[in-house]
Amino acid sequence: MSVDVRTEVVIARPSDDVAAFATEPANAPLWYANIQSVRLRTDPPVRVGSTMDFVARFLGRRLAYTYEVVELVPGERLVMRTAQGPFPMETTYTWEPVGETATRMTLRNRGEPAGFSKVTAPAMGAAMRRANEKDLTALKRLLEAGAH
Repeated sequence: MSVDVRTEVVIARPSDDVAAFATEPANAPLWYANIQSVRLRTDPPVRVGSTMDFVARFLGRRLAYTYEVVELVPGERLVMRTAQGPFPMETTYTWEPVGETATRMTLRNRGEPAGFSKVTAPAMGAAMRRANEKDLTALKRLLEAGAH
């Protein structure tokens, strides 16, 4: 059973500002509650082919994984993928202008669990949705308060 979770939020900031903040790996721990650290393995800036190591806590477990950027349209879309581990995942960010000064940001996580993770996929999907909603709310708060 695959997991496909899509959440979105409207942020009262221009799309370029939201995209620039969200695509900067060093900012991830500021708005993702479960991410403890991110280390860019390739030279900046983030581009197709960039890789980054994430350390997170999810459902009480420590997870370490490496994402590779597989698509990047600045200010519009970022797609990252990881293939290793028990839960290969693809994460997509999209940014869409709403009027002249706001942005609809969509966060989508898709994965195909393997092994024991197949059994827990429904619970993981629900937990992922709750976490993503909290993370996007935190991002909205940060950016609307003036973080850049």
